[in-house]
Amino acid sequence: MVTTHVAAGLLLAVSVATLTPNFAIPAAIGAIIGGILPDIDLFIGSHRRTLHFPVYYTAAGGVTGLITITTPSVLTVGVSIGLLAAGIHSLSDWLGAGEELRPWERTSQRAVYIHSRRQWLQPQYIIRYDGAPEDFALTIVLAAPAVITFDGWLRGIVLAGIVIAGGYTITRKYIPRWLDL
Repeated sequence: MVTTHVAAGLLLAVSVATLTPNFAIPAAIGAIIGGILPDIDLFIGSHRRTLHFPVYYTAAGGVTGLITITTPSVLTVGVSIGLLAAGIHSLSDWLGAGEELRPWERTSQRAVYIHSRRQWLQPQYIIRYDGAPEDFALTIVLAAPAVITFDGWLRGIVLAGIVIAGGYTITRKYIPRWLDL
């Protein structure tokens, strides 16, 4: 679920905050945006294909990360962390279920599209489906360092994400019925 992706991206921001506290906020903002960005394709195009770029986001994040090391700025930190978080999001979708509305039924063999290879990766089901109890547990574990590291409004966003993830987990299996599908 997107909150798990954001929490994973925030681990990168926690590292930045620990090493260079003056770049903590741009790193966290980049992580949040990058954690969310790939799932915008739920609303445009083909989910897990249109905006999911496991290879390209990660490569671009690595290049901008090198630029950030040589010339750090608010922009380079935010962009590099955002791209790396989007890469983590895109690749980690492979570890879960397929891209169908009822992933617990395991009807799809398409987890995430690899554009460079022009093929879909098959779901691995390490996390049974988005919103599964183990997905919620992973969100909590991944978000804990951000809750400890950040304060103020940023900590509030992370805590709100955990609450939203809990609500989503409780209601996940009802969503297809609510959408009348």
